[in-house]
Amino acid sequence: MSDDNPFAPPTPASRPLPPPSAPTAPAGAAPGPDAGRPGHGGGEREQPTTRLPPLTTVQPVSPPGPGPVPPPPPPPPAERRSRGLGGGSLTLVATLALLAGLVGGIGGSAVMDAREDDARPADAALPEAVGSTPVERPEGSVAAIAADALPSVVSIAVRGAEGEATGSGMVLKADGYILTNNHVVADATASGAPVFVTFSDGHEKQAEIVGATPDYDLAVLKVDETGLTPLVLGDSDAVVVGDSVLAAGSPLGLDATVTTGIVSALHRPVQAGEQSATAFIDAIQTDAAINPGNSGGPLLNSAGEVIGINSAIAQAPGSLTATGNIGLGFAIPSNQARRTAEQLIESGEATFPVIGVLLDQTYQGEGVRVATTAQGGQPPVTPDGPADRAGIAPGDVILAIDGRPVSRSDELIVAIRALAPGDAVTLRVRPGGETEGEGREVRVVLDEKTSG
Repeated sequence: MSDDNPFAPPTPASRPLPPPSAPTAPAGAAPGPDAGRPGHGGGEREQPTTRLPPLTTVQPVSPPGPGPVPPPPPPPPAERRSRGLGGGSLTLVATLALLAGLVGGIGGSAVMDAREDDARPADAALPEAVGSTPVERPEGSVAAIAADALPSVVSIAVRGAEGEATGSGMVLKADGYILTNNHVVADATASGAPVFVTFSDGHEKQAEIVGATPDYDLAVLKVDETGLTPLVLGDSDAVVVGDSVLAAGSPLGLDATVTTGIVSALHRPVQAGEQSATAFIDAIQTDAAINPGNSGGPLLNSAGEVIGINSAIAQAPGSLTATGNIGLGFAIPSNQARRTAEQLIESGEATFPVIGVLLDQTYQGEGVRVATTAQGGQPPVTPDGPADRAGIAPGDVILAIDGRPVSRSDELIVAIRALAPGDAVTLRVRPGGETEGEGREVRVVLDEKTSG
């Protein structure tokens, strides 16, 4: 199969949010996303009344020894209980106790009289703050990032004959350009259903689709509005595992929602979309809560810059029903989003890079093997294509790209699609007739193919 075509995997594939249907994915692809509506219930229970048993005399624990523990000695005779404290003493104690009680009562009465003099009427107004003093949030705090970002995050709805599909997006340019996922507006692309954008202040605008690419799962919309505040696209190549992130969007239709987490992995090969239109994403993985409806919303770093477009969540292996967020979300890197959005705005189409080979999806050994036979009328190596010019032959095994080992077809595909046509990569290739060895390094200049 071609490096620009999907492969059937043995494991579930990541799907978009909300998922239209389960995609066919390359072998070993990341678990697939699914739409979930996690919830929780609960309530308060009345606490039971605890009754303490009457106090009893407890004997200290004796050290172990032979034979049974002897019973406690009998209490002393009644006449010995008052030893050292005669009847006169008891009378004195009672008198002192009464006197102390009277003194306490008098003292308490005096205190109450003093308080009554200063008491306010029952209808006196309670104290309140004069004016409104805003609380200052430190720069870089979650609250500060959210306050700056949310006015530029939008909700998107496609209102078709069969219902409404929703997602999220972000302001890309001040003159009305909006960036979102292709799968958010796929129904509108297919059927011509109207697309509506709702801004943070609640006003709504109908949008047109400027361009969309299923290969990168991105789309650009345009509304008739100016003076918008765009979010800044940061450098996703500078992201490292452990960076703090904030996801913004409209999960389950709840607009202006933010969640936080970290970058939990990079270069995660993820497939999103339907079988006929599968996107291969070199994704940023995060544990920030992402749910259906978050698709197309921004993933921001601690500087408030967009470093990814939230696109998919994982579903537990073997699960046949939607589970919602399980702490594994995936975002399209911002550098890829920038490159593709610029192409969509300029021409309405996007391109992606290829090396010009078909990949053998049945291969189980080390690396990724180039097919040995034609498929669908396509030769295993495109004549005069990038791989052919680099000396790669049918049956050769690609072991690494730019020093990064690859063991599955989708890993090689997403690593190539994360680059741009015209970029050069170094592939480590082992001849097809060999089963061992490190192979040789070859330089390949990527070719271009139009998305769609």
